Amino acid sequence: MKARHKRFGFLLVGLAGLGLAAWLLLSALDSNLSYFFSPTEVAQNKAPRDHVYRLGGLVEGGSLQRGQELTVRFVVTDNANRVNVEYTGILPDLFQEGQGVIAQGRMGPNGIFVADEVLAKHDENYMPPEVAEALEKSHNKGVAEMQKL
Repeated sequence: MKARHKRFGFLLVGLAGLGLAAWLLLSALDSNLSYFFSPTEVAQNKAPRDHVYRLGGLVEGGSLQRGQELTVRFVVTDNANRVNVEYTGILPDLFQEGQGVIAQGRMGPNGIFVADEVLAKHDENYMPPEVAEALEKSHNKGVAEMQKL
């Protein structure tokens, strides 16, 4: 074998190794990513059914129901659509109706979002940017529809 062929072989093996390392890295990152979706996007089936994601919006007033043990049910809304959420665990101290919330989990087979984690806003002025943007979009859509009437 000529030296040029050996170098070419080493180059091919190196590129294959680099490609494999990049693929492993990207697949590991993909399994740990959780994307944000608003209730409207969930209603439009834009959210994945078999992947963990974050659902954000406002806790609808009068929707909080405490069940057996530590199971809590509530509704997350963006003032355009609603998603039922079920969470088993201790809620954050600042969690209350009418406040911003982000729930991380996946959609259950019965159409109820099963949350693994619930995050509440930490002061009266803060709202996660994704939630604020989703609420603004739904508000602008509602205003545009009202102006058509």
